[in-house]
Amino acid sequence: MDFLVALAEGFIGMFQAGGKTFMGLFTGIIPTLIVLITFVNAVIRLVGEDRINWLAQKSTKYLILRYTLFPILAVFFLTNPMAYTFGKFLPEKQKPAFYDSAVSFVHPITGLFPHANPAELFVYMGIADGITKLGLSLGPLAIRFFIVGIIVILIRGIVTEQITLRMMKRREDLQDSSLENIGA
Repeated sequence: MDFLVALAEGFIGMFQAGGKTFMGLFTGIIPTLIVLITFVNAVIRLVGEDRINWLAQKSTKYLILRYTLFPILAVFFLTNPMAYTFGKFLPEKQKPAFYDSAVSFVHPITGLFPHANPAELFVYMGIADGITKLGLSLGPLAIRFFIVGIIVILIRGIVTEQITLRMMKRREDLQDSSLENIGA
């Protein structure tokens, strides 16, 4: 009998813990995200969506800027996870690669700009603790982390874009062959 009571309490406890987590999100990051989304949308409406799209197209015209400058600006200004919304200014075929670049940069930016991803600060601080115990400065670590992050997001963006283009081409070829089979 005690086993069944413990099982029932554990079962409902799992949902209670989920509810506490949900309320933590609901009173923590969700209001911040809603206000940030509202602000960004207001700025887009004030400036004009056409102008924002033009600026995004110009700043992402070149592969190197698309997977370095654009994700850096997104993560710096909008922080994690709002930064991914910058992808809405890109053509569909570039969105997965932008997301890959942006999500890969939310950690390397932390050493220089902790506001960009405070949830990941504990990882950087763990490394930083070891460096300071050795009597070394954190500045060079943060700069190297940032530079390596830029190199990584560029590589990931290029590779993911190529994979996406191949997959889209393959899907188009399959659709074309299916239409040919139906028409035959």
